[in-house]
Amino acid sequence: MSFSLDPAAAERWLRRFHTTPRGPSARLVCLPHAGGSAGFFFPFSQALAGDLDVLAVQYPGRLERHHEEPLTDIGRLADHVVAALTSPAFGTDGLPLVLFGHSLGALVAYEAASALQERGTPVRALFVSGRRAPSCPDDVKPLHALDDAAVVAELRDMDGTEDELLSDPEVLRLILPAVRADYRAVETYRHRTRPRLTSPVVTLTGDNDPRVRLDQAAAWADHTTGPHELRVFPGGHFYLSSPPQRSAVVALLRDRLVTGRADAVSP
Repeated sequence: MSFSLDPAAAERWLRRFHTTPRGPSARLVCLPHAGGSAGFFFPFSQALAGDLDVLAVQYPGRLERHHEEPLTDIGRLADHVVAALTSPAFGTDGLPLVLFGHSLGALVAYEAASALQERGTPVRALFVSGRRAPSCPDDVKPLHALDDAAVVAELRDMDGTEDELLSDPEVLRLILPAVRADYRAVETYRHRTRPRLTSPVVTLTGDNDPRVRLDQAAAWADHTTGPHELRVFPGGHFYLSSPPQRSAVVALLRDRLVTGRADAVSP
């Protein structure tokens, strides 16, 4: 589906935490995980804003968008991201686009990259983190229809949300609808056959991620005709929340995007 967003609507979808004092080499668009918000990528923006125009996606149904109904379909999320990125607010300066998605965000980024390629504007590179390839069946138990206690237990197991937040009934009342909607989007996603991407794809994963086996991460290579690189980091599903691993990911992004090595990924 193709549609447009006016600048005000586009700015609800995309957050810019820092400005770039000199001409950026690319626009890095970061897409968060299920239940996540744009602020998850604030440290990435802080570290990279001197060289890249860093944007973070804010899905509806959370924080200042809490009054909006969350979307429950990966394709619809991707359509809105593409519309925001190609709106007059963000899509008129010709900066090359790079997408970085973690977990649910990796699927949204992949679908958005595919849609942009179909429009004749392929992304410069796609970074996918903490997610099996789209062609790999999701063999984890469905969570979006379970009760709140089961959803909270899953959030604790994934270690991506502060425990004190998960113990606060008022916070849970605010965040659980968006979390449940995101889980539904992931768990009902079905990959459809389409032309492979032509852009380089870099896959990042934790070596102890209970959701992603290494062969499932490596299978992202089947979704591009360009170079593919698999990078494995110490840690679980939220390996990139650890300051040392976050620094390593930032260094990788800077190496690929600032020094012009987006095409120089290992086979």
